[in-house]
Amino acid sequence: MLAGDAQADRVVPPTGFTARLTLFSAGAMAFLAVFALALSLATGRLADRWGNELARTATVRISAPMAQMEAQTAAALRVLETTTGVARARALSDAEQAALLEPWFGPGLPVDQLPIPRLIEVIETEAGFDPEGLRLRLAAEVPGAVLDDHTRWRQPLVRAAERLRLLGLVALGLIAAATAAMITLAAQAALAANTQVITVLRLVGAQDGYIARAFVRRFASRGLAGAAAGTVLGCLAILGLPSAQIEGGFLTGLGFQGWHWLWPLTIPPLAGLVAFAATLAAARRTLEEMP
Repeated sequence: MLAGDAQADRVVPPTGFTARLTLFSAGAMAFLAVFALALSLATGRLADRWGNELARTATVRISAPMAQMEAQTAAALRVLETTTGVARARALSDAEQAALLEPWFGPGLPVDQLPIPRLIEVIETEAGFDPEGLRLRLAAEVPGAVLDDHTRWRQPLVRAAERLRLLGLVALGLIAAATAAMITLAAQAALAANTQVITVLRLVGAQDGYIARAFVRRFASRGLAGAAAGTVLGCLAILGLPSAQIEGGFLTGLGFQGWHWLWPLTIPPLAGLVAFAATLAAARRTLEEMP
């Protein structure tokens, strides 16, 4: 199959619309597959990052009159320091809270003059703490304290990222199916256009397997070549995307990172296998239907 057969290859037209259709469809689908693969890998990294960043952090929010704020903050810190599973806890300064509110209210917000709740950052240990037990302790000793363990924020974000990753994998499957369909149509058109040649080959003793191998070999090589070109163009387009930045968030981290650049190299061989299987099935079916 890989060595080729010059005599058999003459059965398949080297040029024409079937050749262009195979090359274009394989190239276009490989180009799209690069972006679908990049999306799937990027959302996987995003889900891992969101899960790791939020899994071991919590926030205690203290709402109290200004005269009682410092006392309740100190009481909350004492509770946290004696809680099993809390690695460390610290109250955010006015400057840090102003920086958190700056994207919504702009710079220069007078935090010290406004009734803004005091935030305490809580870092968990490996084992973590019991959120329900901590809530009960805070309710008893610090009435104005509210614990937020980020569960309601973390789970939807991670779930959304995982669904995006699944969507990328589904897109890869659809791309493979569309490639197989296009190559099947091209192979059937080539077989139909060479009906008379195939009839003559049969008359001189050529077996259907011999004829089918000629079409399979030609279309598989076209699919491989087109996919290789599309993969190169897709990788060049990925290189032109902005690099990952905290300010840009998810939209600047769509490229490949590290060894993930090896994944696009699997697209051309897989496209060749898809073309091989699609052409083989089309050739066998068409040849069986021929008189």
